Amino acid sequence: MTGPGRDPVMRVCADAVRWLRPSAHPRMALTTGRGQPLLARWPCRASQGPLPLRRRLHLPTVVMPPLIFTGLFVVLWCWKCTMLVLFQNAIIYNPFLPPNSRSMRIADFARACGGIEWREERIRSLDGTELALCVSDMSSRGSSKLGSAVTKTPVLYVLYFQGNTSSLPPRLPDISWILRRLKDADEPVHCTTVCLSYRGYWTSHDRPYESGINKDAQASLQWISHLHRSRAAGNQLPRPVVVLWGQSIGCGLATNLAAMPNRASNLDVDALLLEAPFTNTRAMLQALYPQRWLPYQYLWPFLRNHLDSWKNLGLIAAKQQARLPEVYIVEAAKDELVPQDHGTMLYQRCQDVGLMAERHKIQKALHNDIMVLQEGKRVIAQSISTAVARAIRARAEGEQPSAAAGMGSQSKYEYE
Repeated sequence: MTGPGRDPVMRVCADAVRWLRPSAHPRMALTTGRGQPLLARWPCRASQGPLPLRRRLHLPTVVMPPLIFTGLFVVLWCWKCTMLVLFQNAIIYNPFLPPNSRSMRIADFARACGGIEWREERIRSLDGTELALCVSDMSSRGSSKLGSAVTKTPVLYVLYFQGNTSSLPPRLPDISWILRRLKDADEPVHCTTVCLSYRGYWTSHDRPYESGINKDAQASLQWISHLHRSRAAGNQLPRPVVVLWGQSIGCGLATNLAAMPNRASNLDVDALLLEAPFTNTRAMLQALYPQRWLPYQYLWPFLRNHLDSWKNLGLIAAKQQARLPEVYIVEAAKDELVPQDHGTMLYQRCQDVGLMAERHKIQKALHNDIMVLQEGKRVIAQSISTAVARAIRARAEGEQPSAAAGMGSQSKYEYE
């Protein structure tokens, strides 16, 4: 277009023409000296052609609600996966329940302990973390005085590993019942029971995690070794019998300790008492979340707490020590958390690696009811007595028990 008073028309972008229309923007209209509007030059090149327009996605209204709910589901799915990975220590160990678990005292449960006296000891873990122990000393009938010049009575140390949640004081009455059963037994024995309060539990410092609790367990066994040497003090004390007793997640921690080298404590583990055990944390993820469409059982590569009793049994059998420890498995027949095949797998594992094992199943017992029911307490007390008797007999004979001696021992107890 040409005309008087007008510059030659240049190619401009469509958007620029609409933007510079005088009617749309009267104040931005450019004029010549004669008052006629002038279209400004726009910095676009004709060689590139018109600017590409953005595509706008138009979805039907009926598609929006399913799309929104699917997006929310994916976000929640990813959020829970992230929380499970980041806060797995708190989820597995859960030391804050009940809310008053860290303020409980031994004295609050002393009357329910039936004459078994408990005291609190403070020790340091291998990394310096301050820990609490609940310790009890008990001698059965006919036992000679501990610390005398010649003591022929067997010395037993039981190191107890609790399950998750709660703290040690509420568990002391049930443990005391078992100790009273040992006290009334015909076989003389000096028994010292040491209950370990993991880091983050009760009055122990720090927060719980597997590698840290492993250090706590090693420090507890070293403390038992020092205690035994201080009691001897030049006297002839017999070689002690050491039993590791774990409940639920405590089974994994007990087998962790038994699988470690015992150079620092210089004590051999004679028996493992596994109450309501499971094979490992990965298997528990699959048991608690069996649905394949849920992502939780696939998060095992991110686990920091394995508690692998199945693997530890193989490491224990491979240790070079004078006598391999015996394994006593006590299961709950109606366990609502741990599948029944976990106990079967652990028992079969003992047979495969050559460890002497006994398996007991407490009928009508839930996961946390084994030590609550009378029959469960009786089985645990009997297992400890059997472990002590076999250890003393093996040392007297000076030979290691064969794997076939107690391999196929299984029993089921019913409590009405």
